[in-house]
Amino acid sequence: MAENHPVGFQWVIEARERGAKIIHVDPRFTRTSAMADIWVPLRAGSDILFLGALVNYVLTNNKEFREYVVRYTNAPTILRDDFKDTEDLDGLFSGWDAEGKKYDPGTWLYRSAPRKDAGEFPGHAEAGGGHGKDRGGEAQEITNFDWDFSMEDPQCVFQVLKRHFSRYTPEMVERYCGVPKDVFLKTAETFSSASGPEKTAAICYAVGWTQHSKGVQIIRTAAILQLLLGNIGRPGGGILALRGHASIQGSTDVSTLYDIFPGYLPVPFFGADSGTLKDYIKKHRVRIGLWSNFDSYIISLLKAYYGDAATKDNDFGFNWLPRVTGDHSHYGYWLDMQDGKMDGLFVMGQNPAVGAANGRLERTALSKLKWLVVRDMVETETASFWLDSPEVTRGELSPEKIATEVFLFPAAGTAEKSGTFTNTQRLLQYRNKAVEAPGYSRNETWFMYHLGRRLKERAKNDQRPRNVALNALTWDYPVEGENREPSVEAVLKEINGWTVSDRKQLPNIQNLKNDGSTACGAWIYCGVFPEANRNRANERAPKDLLGHGWGFSWPNDCRIIYNRASARPDGTPWSERKKLVWWDKEKKEWTGLDNPDYKKDLAPDTPDDLDSGVGITGLGGARPFTLHSDGVGWLYVASGLKDGPLPTHYEPLESVVKNPLYAQQNDPAAQKKERPDNPYAKSFGDPRYPYVLTTYRLTEQHTAGGMTRTLSHLAELQPELFVEVSPELAEEIGLEHGGWATISTPRASVNARVLTTRRMRPMWIEGRRIHQDGLPYHWGYKGMATGDIVNDLIGINEEPNVRIMESKALVCNVEPGKNGHRGERRDENIAAVS
Repeated sequence: MAENHPVGFQWVIEARERGAKIIHVDPRFTRTSAMADIWVPLRAGSDILFLGALVNYVLTNNKEFREYVVRYTNAPTILRDDFKDTEDLDGLFSGWDAEGKKYDPGTWLYRSAPRKDAGEFPGHAEAGGGHGKDRGGEAQEITNFDWDFSMEDPQCVFQVLKRHFSRYTPEMVERYCGVPKDVFLKTAETFSSASGPEKTAAICYAVGWTQHSKGVQIIRTAAILQLLLGNIGRPGGGILALRGHASIQGSTDVSTLYDIFPGYLPVPFFGADSGTLKDYIKKHRVRIGLWSNFDSYIISLLKAYYGDAATKDNDFGFNWLPRVTGDHSHYGYWLDMQDGKMDGLFVMGQNPAVGAANGRLERTALSKLKWLVVRDMVETETASFWLDSPEVTRGELSPEKIATEVFLFPAAGTAEKSGTFTNTQRLLQYRNKAVEAPGYSRNETWFMYHLGRRLKERAKNDQRPRNVALNALTWDYPVEGENREPSVEAVLKEINGWTVSDRKQLPNIQNLKNDGSTACGAWIYCGVFPEANRNRANERAPKDLLGHGWGFSWPNDCRIIYNRASARPDGTPWSERKKLVWWDKEKKEWTGLDNPDYKKDLAPDTPDDLDSGVGITGLGGARPFTLHSDGVGWLYVASGLKDGPLPTHYEPLESVVKNPLYAQQNDPAAQKKERPDNPYAKSFGDPRYPYVLTTYRLTEQHTAGGMTRTLSHLAELQPELFVEVSPELAEEIGLEHGGWATISTPRASVNARVLTTRRMRPMWIEGRRIHQDGLPYHWGYKGMATGDIVNDLIGINEEPNVRIMESKALVCNVEPGKNGHRGERRDENIAAVS
């Protein structure tokens, strides 16, 4: 965090100066480690083993925040008797279909849920992974749960959780994570002590957790730990995703992912939920909680998309929406491209020739396109793949034979455009343009607006059915200035939403309707522009420590989500020190230091009515997790995940060791995408690749380097690609500090300068010394600072829930000297594939 998010890290330092303890878990000793009270080096890819041992420590030593766990989590919920855990099936859950390589999650449901064999099973989402899939479906539709509030029933979630993590011990952590037992125990005691009415702890993570073949389940383990300690919905608690850009959160909220619409509404999948609007709503709406208004959210979105053309008679244009027909994620697209199934591609603000896994395949696939549009501030490797890529240098591609027509458009930089960022705490902050972009540079809003305008102009004279949706699409944003820039405030107003009849801005989410009378571009952002002349994202007058008055945090400017959990079930604060929101008996409303993330007048003693209640009211007054229809935090996920209801330790797809817990080596639902142009090492113990490899970022460079390697001062600060190795490895294989090394995986080999450092230390794993190596991935063959492309080493694969690749834990070989051609696979690796 100190290196990659230095501005945010200042608040960590301030907390430490006020007495907070800082624990840093990382294979490398970094600037963050230097500022921490405890540094925990671990083997890359062993995160669930480590976190699971923390969970086991909490449960074994009765460190859980008992009243919070009983009332605010699903720990008391009783599971079906035919559910089988990984402890029963040696690394698999019940329901595994070995032939189809996927789970049937019927046995994961709660005991009182309808049974599939009785014809009552509502069905599991057939669609692929993606955000926002964890509501509609089995468990969320079933609300007549069986509970045991003593949490003694052997089939209740609490007892299942205990058994599941019982073998995740300090000894196992020492043996297979490489963390000394005394360091683990100190960490476990320190962290678990930040619990109860008076204390909380937060967890910050970044792509070091997400970019794994089981990345979602790593973060799930952290969520289990925080729920057990009562650290969700309370000040000083939570789990913060440290985003790699200023508005990655915004990119998922108002969404650039293929399978969600703005506000995490699922894109209909062809054949699964794409028949009628009624069927789609029935599949995804739930009776209790915030998703009970799913129909209002989607119909208001359709009105924003299609305006007057969206009517009740035509399902508000539902059939004009696109359908998901397969894997349309980044890697799904690229494999299709490599196989000649794509004609064209837009690349805007990305540099996949450098920044994406298996760069050799990515660049080769670009040569199969008919056309490619690149928008960036410089000519990136993606734009010039046809001219000077390693494949051209090696003679694998010939510029004369590449038919791809490349269009390079100059883009505006951050300071050259207005608009909003949404950061990790869901905070929208509006930025105003500082300077005009030079020459023909234009921002993304300008480009997309005028592209859409031209497409609509062509479509209006072509009334074929294929153009009905495009002709219906609203595209009437006002333009400003000499370059006819669309007004981004007008776009934000549409995102906020209005009443259709008079275009009056909507003040909050509760105003959205399901009858077509409201339009809203993203229901979670409703309230950011509540009045015609009030852009709350642009407000800069903070009134309190939580920053109310500075920007707008969704939903409803709530700064800490699920903050009803900051009060006891009776509505009083857990403690004076940790008070946040509470029930005001005299005013009969929720009040406090934050905007309550709850129905304001719903008294804490209101009984729940899970059998027949509707909306938030159906949850009663003491169920804080309003996005779940049981109103509690999920230690166990009965529906919505594709690789199991509980996190389980699996080794990386390529590992130096065998799974110490189960016969099942890897996450069974992960997709390796193994093929001749995307080869793999043996799943464990491949003698050709004896070392662990992880990749990371540097302060002085940024992601794929397009914005930093072209700047002289940053190029001077980090001029060359280097590999971090321990002094022990350097001595063992003859590496010279400052000299050259060749790092190889089954995909490619790269050359890098040797940085011999104690920051990267060997570990004793299963009685033998294991070396880990680290590579930053910013370099390419253009700009002022050039170097080999590290992501050429990474395999294309997909985590089963969100389809992210595994780049933080793989295997490699390291040799002294500068061997082979840039990005080339070694002959022995090619032979291994065949």
